Amino acid sequence: MNHPEIVMPGHANHAPRSGDCQDLCRIVRPGDTVMWGQSHAEPVTLMRALVAQREHLKRIRIFLGIGLADVLSPEHTDAFDFLAYCGSGSNRTLARAGVLDILPVHYSQLPELISSGQLRIDVVMLQVSPPDEQGRYSLGLAREYLVEAVKHARAIVAEVHPDVPWTYGAPYLRTADFDLLVASEASLPNAPAAEPGPVERMIGRNVASLVEDGATLQTGIGSIPDAVMAELHGKRDLGVHTGSIGDGIAALCEAGVVTNARKTIDTGVTVGGIIMGSGRARRFAHRNPAVELRGTEYTHDPYVLRGIDRFVAINSAVEVDLTGQINAEMIGDTYVGAVGGVGDFLRAAQASRGGVPVVALPSTAGRHSRIVTRVAGPVTIPRSDACVIVTEYGIADLRGLSLAQRIPKMIAIAHPDHRERLSRESHAAG
Repeated sequence: MNHPEIVMPGHANHAPRSGDCQDLCRIVRPGDTVMWGQSHAEPVTLMRALVAQREHLKRIRIFLGIGLADVLSPEHTDAFDFLAYCGSGSNRTLARAGVLDILPVHYSQLPELISSGQLRIDVVMLQVSPPDEQGRYSLGLAREYLVEAVKHARAIVAEVHPDVPWTYGAPYLRTADFDLLVASEASLPNAPAAEPGPVERMIGRNVASLVEDGATLQTGIGSIPDAVMAELHGKRDLGVHTGSIGDGIAALCEAGVVTNARKTIDTGVTVGGIIMGSGRARRFAHRNPAVELRGTEYTHDPYVLRGIDRFVAINSAVEVDLTGQINAEMIGDTYVGAVGGVGDFLRAAQASRGGVPVVALPSTAGRHSRIVTRVAGPVTIPRSDACVIVTEYGIADLRGLSLAQRIPKMIAIAHPDHRERLSRESHAAG
């Protein structure tokens, strides 16, 4: 397998300042936009240093992915402007405080926005693995949009974490590529996924019934994808082409369920953008040539995805209405989700030969139905992109159905306590 090394232009002709976070404020300039990896790939030591030195940096903009570390807070708007593609994780605190601006774009658009300068990235902060025998640092837990940011940023700053796996997938960096290289002083989160409850397990069984032997999977993040993975251990020769690789996928690979042997592209290789899981997922990915992390320009590219037969995209949502409109972004006035890769993957599954575009969600959130007469938030996925909607009460395949045909199927998978009301409201709405 060929893993080309990418040399970073503009970062190879000087020695890095090594080992002192105090140098960060000499690299980041007022007016800069700073980007770093998301979730388990957050460079927590550098993030803390940036916060501590923010009085010297007024003002900078920070582009955020999913927040995991509890480092940023609304009070940091004294020096920072926050921009994100999502409201997930610790971003939710910023969103509720009204200090988080959202970039509502498809995930597949991020690389082009970065390369064109529309989303200008001046400094990229990375969490990298210790170097291999050839002196190459791996980006470790994430590639995603960081690949494009590394190509175009004025400065590359990184922390080396001893527990970050060395993973395959370019770019690989050398010492001279960094403007600052420090040792990480943070521990990686190691909590395994929570055990799925009865609702999640039923949803998992329903979704698993849609997955044929030899299918290639994409899954989102959270308890429902984990529950789906747990129900797939009776399948054979599954493949993976996804945004995030977690404990559930690692378990399927280790059990021989995921072999990637029947994938129509990247045969034999599990492809993802980020590792999001416990130490199990990190150990699985470490120096494993059967796992490759790629940039968003590959993992979400529609021309790449359309070449995958039997592509099953499994995603979630905040709410789905009776005609198939999907809100994956907002609850009330709070931005909690994202446009993200939902549209990229669901449309790919719709176009795939033998593919299945799945949106799985519990029928209720507390006392509120998540199957609704009309979505209250933005329409992330329009009803013209008909999907297979799954709850614990069943499966509603909306593909090829008229509006009148969709409504009873959606009501049938709603919670029984809400079906009569939904039927009444649908009739009143005509």
